[in-house]
Amino acid sequence: MPLPININTLINGKSVEWERLEFKKGWNPIDIIHTICAFANDFHNFGGGYIILGIEEKNGRPILPPIGIEPDLIDTIQKELLNLGNTAIQPAYHPIVEPCQFKNRDILVIWAPGGQTRPYKAKIALGKNNREYTFFIRKGSSTVRAKGLDEMELISLTATVPFDDRLNQLADIKELSKELMVEFLKEVGSDLSSQAVKMPLVELGRQMHIIGGPDEAPFPLNVGLLFFNPEPCRFFPGTQIDVVWFPDGPGGDRFT
Repeated sequence: MPLPININTLINGKSVEWERLEFKKGWNPIDIIHTICAFANDFHNFGGGYIILGIEEKNGRPILPPIGIEPDLIDTIQKELLNLGNTAIQPAYHPIVEPCQFKNRDILVIWAPGGQTRPYKAKIALGKNNREYTFFIRKGSSTVRAKGLDEMELISLTATVPFDDRLNQLADIKELSKELMVEFLKEVGSDLSSQAVKMPLVELGRQMHIIGGPDEAPFPLNVGLLFFNPEPCRFFPGTQIDVVWFPDGPGGDRFT
């Protein structure tokens, strides 16, 4: 999956809040796994975040021009990230990793959107004998361990999101049919129906609460795909609707 944002605007913080950006001079796997875990937990529902390898930071801001990463290390880092996503985070989580060129230097951008199987735990330290995991979250521009009330809130927030209200990160907002959305609004007599035809799809979807996620990477909610896609079975394989008829009325012994 390509990045949903221009690399220049991302690094300069013009379209993503600084709290959702972290710059790393080089590859430090345990620190980066902790930050990936924190972004995946998306404690404040910002939409996850981005880690940029190959750029130093000072007071949370990038130092430019970038130091960059040696090209022959990029493939090694990507393979290690894939392995750590399985072994160092529970449940398994894999961010989107994109090698980029910025100011004639090779850098690596790690995009970690809020995960669909939150909450996530990460190993406190790497190594075969280190089996202790804990929750990590973002506090401002820092990655910290979730303790006490923060841990309780993280678990309660993520455990109560029903299936239909979850983002579907395997689908595109273009899968939502604006025609079906407008038809529905007219059918239910919504005041929004008169404006809906001229509204951009993202704006309309957010007002109907069927599109979520950050501005640079919006995703449809499952409920939107169920209601406003002509073929929802493409996104929810194996699901079906059973209509049961009781000829003698509710509570009867006979049914079809």
